[in-house]
Amino acid sequence: MSEPEDNEKAPAGASEARRPDGETVTVLVVDDERSNVESLEKIFAREGMRVLSAHDAKHALEMVRLHRVHVVLTDLMMPGTTGLELLRAVKQLAPEVEVVLMTAYGSVEAAVSAMREGAYDFVEKPLKRHAIVKSVRKAAERGHLVAENRSLKDEIKMLTRREIVGSSPPWRRVVEVATQAAPSMATVLVLGESGTGKELLARYIHEKSLRAKGPFVAVNCAAIPETILESELFGHERGAFTGATGKKDGRFARASAGTLFLDEIGELTPQVQVKLLRVLQEGEYEPLGGNTVRADVRVVAATNRDLQAEVQAGRFREDLYYRLNVIAITAPPLRARREDIPLLVDHFLGLYSQKNQKARLSISRGALDRLLNYPFPGNVRELENVVERAVVLARGELLTEQDLPDAVMKQPASAPTSLEFTIGTPLGEIETRVIRETLRHTKGDKSLAAQLLGISTRTIYRKLDGIDEP
Repeated sequence: MSEPEDNEKAPAGASEARRPDGETVTVLVVDDERSNVESLEKIFAREGMRVLSAHDAKHALEMVRLHRVHVVLTDLMMPGTTGLELLRAVKQLAPEVEVVLMTAYGSVEAAVSAMREGAYDFVEKPLKRHAIVKSVRKAAERGHLVAENRSLKDEIKMLTRREIVGSSPPWRRVVEVATQAAPSMATVLVLGESGTGKELLARYIHEKSLRAKGPFVAVNCAAIPETILESELFGHERGAFTGATGKKDGRFARASAGTLFLDEIGELTPQVQVKLLRVLQEGEYEPLGGNTVRADVRVVAATNRDLQAEVQAGRFREDLYYRLNVIAITAPPLRARREDIPLLVDHFLGLYSQKNQKARLSISRGALDRLLNYPFPGNVRELENVVERAVVLARGELLTEQDLPDAVMKQPASAPTSLEFTIGTPLGEIETRVIRETLRHTKGDKSLAAQLLGISTRTIYRKLDGIDEP
């Protein structure tokens, strides 16, 4: 087999070939003909690349395992394992490594087929220096761009991901129920005021479920016009209605093998309620103008409405309500979990400091007291917006009261003078919260807290066993 033509000489002392990230390009040459390998080693070395070599696929894979390889340049036709089989193995072992194939005249069709399986390029023999160098350089650049794109996607995912934050008893109980419900296929109904984290809980259930590798598809039923909601959920066939120029998959189809989150479920029209009931009962639905389709979907629904009242008023089907209400979880309002405010503030400070490319901000005691005393009618969502605004407008690395919006500043800086509990809250939990808030009010003075509560200081110490101080 002829060796690569080397009619063009690189300038003496050529600088290293580097990727945009500054790394020296490393190319692994794989060919069973040693003379070919030696010629290519000289060519790439003159171009300032780091060159590795192997004479068969087995040793090539060992090199990929042991070294940071950017491009594999391999002969297509080799004894034993072919270049195509090596391509598949490399892509399984290190998907970020680009592969360029060398092929003899007449094997171009096989090379094109290999590109469909992930090869970056192919070059025909006899090899020409400029062609092979250009192809390897371009492959290295593409590898860098793919890695950079993947890194940016991971960063965006990290910045947009919402974590379960909170240690208060009401929130812990909710998370425990969600954790227990997640592995099952039971339908979950998440209740609670706007901004309490209902979608966060739905995503948590999906991530802890056996369907975590499948899609999580969220639908805000209140945000989609009634006239197209049925089509959005179940899809339609071409010609199903005026303007249906083609087939369209609905959200149920997109969520196949995963979880469909139906937010604001109380906004569904009677017609859509009937079709949803059929999905939950029979596990199937019909796209508009189409045939019956099996639904491989786990449904999690949410609403801030009182669905029982909606049932009594005749606006929501009773049978659908019971189908949805297999496992009910009520997300507590922020005013019922004030202990979590410092944790949430710290979490949002980290999130939005990074998102806005600022140094990690902290918060002053005075500003935190203002937030602790604010009622937050918009719940956690409102707190998040307040913190994001403060991070954007902050001039220093410490958030102060001056960085907070007027609505928060109108509240006095002193600690709350009353607490709110939901019916059925365990007495031990009420006692714990009263002690916590009283100590917060007295700035940790246990003697004064005991006087205010009408108990002995000794009792305070005993009750604090296992309770974190504020």
